[in-house]
Amino acid sequence: MNKFLKEFKDRGYFYQCTSEKELSDLIDKEKIKGYIGFDCTAESLHVGSLLQIMCLRLMQKHGHRPIVLIGGGTTRIGDPSGKDKTRKILTEKEIEKNIKNIEEILKKFLDNSDPKTKPIFVNNYSWLKELNYISFLRDIGKHFTINKMLTFESVKSRLDREQSLSYMEFNYMILQAYDFLELNNKENCMLQIGGSDQWGNIVNGTELIKRYSNKHAYGLTTPLITLASGAKMGKTESGAIWLDENLLSSYDYWQFWRNVDDRDVIKFLKMFSDLDVEEINKIKNENINKLKIKLANEATSMLHGNDKALLAEKTAKKTFEENSLGENLPSIKIKLNSNEKNISIVDLIVLSKLENSKSEIRRLLKGKGIKINNEAIVDDKFLIKENLFDKNKSLKLSIGKKKHLKVILT
Repeated sequence: MNKFLKEFKDRGYFYQCTSEKELSDLIDKEKIKGYIGFDCTAESLHVGSLLQIMCLRLMQKHGHRPIVLIGGGTTRIGDPSGKDKTRKILTEKEIEKNIKNIEEILKKFLDNSDPKTKPIFVNNYSWLKELNYISFLRDIGKHFTINKMLTFESVKSRLDREQSLSYMEFNYMILQAYDFLELNNKENCMLQIGGSDQWGNIVNGTELIKRYSNKHAYGLTTPLITLASGAKMGKTESGAIWLDENLLSSYDYWQFWRNVDDRDVIKFLKMFSDLDVEEINKIKNENINKLKIKLANEATSMLHGNDKALLAEKTAKKTFEENSLGENLPSIKIKLNSNEKNISIVDLIVLSKLENSKSEIRRLLKGKGIKINNEAIVDDKFLIKENLFDKNKSLKLSIGKKKHLKVILT
């Protein structure tokens, strides 16, 4: 088996391939270009997109050249895959802002130093905006049958649940297939990689290329990742794990990896670090907490740099082991004016966004799950007063064992 595909499998990235033997033979003989598409429906990617980013890094590692397709055009339509309802349609300004932010995130992960493997960034709006509807139907639409399109899971699941699917969304799979054809023609792109929910769209692209230009192209999909708890990768009780530091601090990002389920640690070291698979197999029986710290450092270094990863580790050690306030601990600022009523513990926690439900906060208080400066608070009418703050005008707010925040008095 080709070395790229072998490592792709060894790391747990592999789910399906359109013609695995042919693809393996091809990339044994030559370096190719492959693409992954990212729609711009949010201002940042989250860790749910990280597996796809790791696939692009792996392509570079093996000498292939990744193409990053930013869906400036398809975002205006909305991918129905895995969705129960039509996406909110964004404004032009929102889409352009999202594109810039997402490109900056991806550039952190990808190597730009080697001209042979440096990523190519393209925006499909550059060709989709110029499409002539009649010509598109005649030249491209004739290669798609409604019968087959209705069998694809993204369409079938919506119709089975009797949820509406707009004609606009129904066109998404044709536009994605057309993206692959465009990249094949313009960049000689031979491979599309995507999540397993994209299988139908990817197959459409390989078949369109075959019918339209009589060339062979290939599709490769990754499994949809869930945590051992069953939760979807990228989502937590407190929200999405964003890859933009403006939306999630490097410390909180480090904490996400540090706190993964024991059952996920080795799997995630293979998927989300650059450590060799052989090295991971050698250390897999080491102390689980040391392995979690290694995972957190590896993953955080990749996105935020080694210095911030080590600072997060140092802050966590101070916070958890020494019960003190680490310098990198996430913080909020509050005012306590003598003319105003002091803020209650319940309102402080809502303000901190560590927990939004007041009834849940009161339940946690009763169970001694909330602490101020490591002391349990049980009274929901407890007031935050100046004498609780240290000489640096800071106090530590804790919810459970894993959520900690520095509250700064201004």
